[in-house]
Amino acid sequence: MALLLRIVIIILIIYIFYKGVRYLIDPKRKLDEAYENGNYYFYDDVKNVRKNFFITYKGALFEGEKYLGTTDNSFEVISIFIFVHDAMKLQGFTKEDFLYLEKEVQMNYPNATINWKNPIEQLMKD
Repeated sequence: MALLLRIVIIILIIYIFYKGVRYLIDPKRKLDEAYENGNYYFYDDVKNVRKNFFITYKGALFEGEKYLGTTDNSFEVISIFIFVHDAMKLQGFTKEDFLYLEKEVQMNYPNATINWKNPIEQLMKD
């Protein structure tokens, strides 16, 4: 009985350690932390086209919708629509900030055309 109890305790300690490490390296947690601190963070599952990506930058949270299409010799993400979750957080943003975000997205999706949804779309047209 004592041996069984020791084994259960060891397994429980290993499980708690495993869950703690998974929590610390979780990208979603890192995104939330960067959003709260107003830092830049790009959260994306590049292998899954159906999942949207998230970018936090200067206290604003952006979401990007990826659309698959064909290039000359493969299927790639060819179109991306990016929108902000709270337009009030855009105060103080400049066109250069959005160009920086476009450049960061283009590093992961070089064949994609990036389109912004309102109100950012109006700023980028000017």
